Amino acid sequence: MEAEANQNRQEAQYAIERLTHYALQQGLIDWWDLDYSRNRLLELFGFDEPFAGEVGEEVLTGPQEPLNVLIDYGVEIGLIPENTDTFRDLLDARIMGLLMPRPSETIAKFRQTAENGGIQAATDEFYKLSVDSNYIRMDRVAQNIYWNQPTSFGDMEITINLSKPEKNPKEIAMAKLLPPPIYPKCQLCRENVGYAGRINHPARQNLRVIPLELNEEPWFFQYSPYVYYNEHCIVFHHDHVPMKLTKLTLKRLLDFTGRFPHYFIGSNADLPIVGGSILTHDHFQGGRHTFPLEKAPIEAVFSHPEFGGVTASMVHWPMSVLRLKGQDPEVLLEAANDLYEKWKAYSDPDAEVLAFSENTEGGSGEPVPHNTVTPIVRRSADGGYEFDIVLRNNRTNEQHPEGIFHPHREMHHIKKENIGLIEVMGLAILPGRLKQELADIAGILSGDAALYERTVSDPAGDSPLAVHADWIKELVSRHGMTLEREQADALLKEEVGRKFAEILGHAGVFKVDEAGREAFRRFVGAAGYQELSS
Repeated sequence: MEAEANQNRQEAQYAIERLTHYALQQGLIDWWDLDYSRNRLLELFGFDEPFAGEVGEEVLTGPQEPLNVLIDYGVEIGLIPENTDTFRDLLDARIMGLLMPRPSETIAKFRQTAENGGIQAATDEFYKLSVDSNYIRMDRVAQNIYWNQPTSFGDMEITINLSKPEKNPKEIAMAKLLPPPIYPKCQLCRENVGYAGRINHPARQNLRVIPLELNEEPWFFQYSPYVYYNEHCIVFHHDHVPMKLTKLTLKRLLDFTGRFPHYFIGSNADLPIVGGSILTHDHFQGGRHTFPLEKAPIEAVFSHPEFGGVTASMVHWPMSVLRLKGQDPEVLLEAANDLYEKWKAYSDPDAEVLAFSENTEGGSGEPVPHNTVTPIVRRSADGGYEFDIVLRNNRTNEQHPEGIFHPHREMHHIKKENIGLIEVMGLAILPGRLKQELADIAGILSGDAALYERTVSDPAGDSPLAVHADWIKELVSRHGMTLEREQADALLKEEVGRKFAEILGHAGVFKVDEAGREAFRRFVGAAGYQELSS
């Protein structure tokens, strides 16, 4: 037993050497920080002296291997109470936080690189820091299932998200016993930088953020730890203020793309049901990625007499998108805000669009607004600006209590959450549960009759496949149960991709049919636009 303990200690000491040299190679620390960083890790793990043996030359592509050794040793000596993903992640960030430059040093380096090499070089460097420090867990991102699915709107991007670890039932129960969070107020607050985390809040010792000004206001720039797409960044307000879409919001988006022309940026809508997952802290999402929406064809082009040099295009997309294009960001801002204000007050009962409804709760008498937008800005190839205005409405009715323009109930077995900014643009982020569920359904389609009978005989049961029972019966009626496994897997990917396009159609205010396009043109005309001859 003692021999094993000695062996584990030596392996942990060796892991400290490997990790500090990795940090030096990747530029997380400088040569003069090497002894200091080693000593900080020795202190954390209760060692009085470093590894005594020879440390061979190696170049690690990531920190995970020595990190796992150290975390295992941390479990052994009681640095974390339990060997779960949540507690391991807390220790992971604590370790890497000891191998990071101070926030002021990161900011100074970003500004220096931007000044000398340009903003793209600065974001490249900052993104690398976020990956090398294990803040962005590329080992987990690589586990995500991804494919392109051809549809009548172009190729949709489909992901089954496995990068965000799920808490086990015991951890969920523990989190419920904790008092409501007071500090940081949410996961977007600037106070997260360097925070140790807890069972209901992730550790952020290895997070760094860059201050910037948008519309002469203080904001911050960072990367998302889950990178749903290339260089997925988050731009968040200096203060914990709620999201609200105004003309200032649109100006901030244009301001950002003026400073970061290689990135797009967008905002979730600001109303429940059609809004994002965090409405309590004003923020945007951006990055360096070309989404399916950007590549979608144009159906018609319009102009407005008050906004010279700006065109508005109806995009062939399951959601209702008007694309404004122009060279002058100030004129484009006025056009975008005018369109937004007109949409907020627009009603078309024939298309089930009502801008307001009567307030039946609270007795305030103020009508409840329903119309808002999901705005997205990018730079065009000619150096101009493209401003996508995605029309949203959050009404509910008896048939669709979750939302008339929200994934309908027959789609909830695949996706029932809000359709936010990323999915609006054609990238599906589907729940991790689907990995095993689709594998089991593929098994049924390739001959597992017993599983089929158990699923369809008790559609209200506890089986994970119970939510898919109707879909499974439909698939079996159409395709039988004699497919080769590869055929079944390919078929299910196609089916899920098709369903995602349908889900976006549910969220579309004006449908992609004759009546829907007529209704869309009615709004465009009401907003003062006239179609240009082709």
